[in-house]
Formats: sequence, structure tokens, C-alpha cells
Amino acid sequence: MQIESALVNELHLGTRLNQDIHQNQRGDFGLILAMLSVDARDMAQFELEKHLSLDQKLAKELQLPPKQPLLHDLSQQSDVVDHAHVFQQQGQSQFNLSQALLPEPQVIRGENDLDMQLCLSNCSHLTQLKHKGQQNSALGNGAEVNLAAINYVSEIEQQRTMAKCIQVAA
Repeated sequence: MQIESALVNELHLGTRLNQDIHQNQRGDFGLILAMLSVDARDMAQFELEKHLSLDQKLAKELQLPPKQPLLHDLSQQSDVVDHAHVFQQQGQSQFNLSQALLPEPQVIRGENDLDMQLCLSNCSHLTQLKHKGQQNSALGNGAEVNLAAINYVSEIEQQRTMAKCIQVAA
């Protein structure tokens, strides 16, 4: 009799060992234990972390905080880590501790980089809306008209039909 797949560790068994203990089946329990690999490198705790890279394994083992992000975009995420108030209220040592536990990004900026922000700040509000892709023009009474919603072709056709009706009536 050939075994289709070899048992390597207890992950391959599922709950079979627990069932054998609970049902007092010593023979099955001993057979299953004899079929397991004797190599310590095949144990389940080493199999569980195969998908992690070496850096992730070391960070998990040494309980390191997450890496410091280089750039934070305020338009994408609202929760920004800022330790300035910690430095002002509690001093340099508490700031260093806060920075080590939860690092703040090197650069915090908005949706656009600094040059584009300066350029847009000198433009009109309508130009800023066009840059963002919001081309709704505001009317004087506060109502907004969506230019894409107006069907110009149907408007022209209706005007031509009215012009033909006026010519026939005259």
C-alpha cells in the first residue's frame, strides 16, 4: 500500500489527533505520531510564516514599529501623525519616544505638490474647480447648472421645428 501524501506536521492532520485522544484510540494516535516528520524544521510554527519576507519576520520577532512613511497626502487620508504638540508640551525625550512608537511622515502635503499649490492659489476659483475636474459653473443666485446635462442637439432641433412652424403659419 502506497501513501498518497506524506504527513509532515500537525497542520496536515487538522483535528485528527484531538479526536483520537478524546475517543481513547491509542493505536491511531501512535500511528499518526509515527508518521510525522522528525525534522524540527518541518514543525508547524515554521510553516506558518513562509509567506513573510525576512524583514517582516525580523520586525515581528523584534516587535519593531512600522517604517516611517516618507510622504503623507492630506487629500487621501485624514489621520496625520503629528508629534509637534508632544515636543512643545513634554520635551525632546517624549518626542523621541512618540516618534519611535508611531513615526510621522517626513513630508505632509495636500493633493498637489507645493509648486502647483502656489500656482493654483493665484488662479480664480473657477480655474481651481476646472483643475480638480469639477466644471459646474455657479450662477449668481447660488444655483448650479451642470453643463453636461444640457442636451444641445435636442435644443437645436426644437428651435428648427419651431422656426418651420412659424414659417408655415406666416
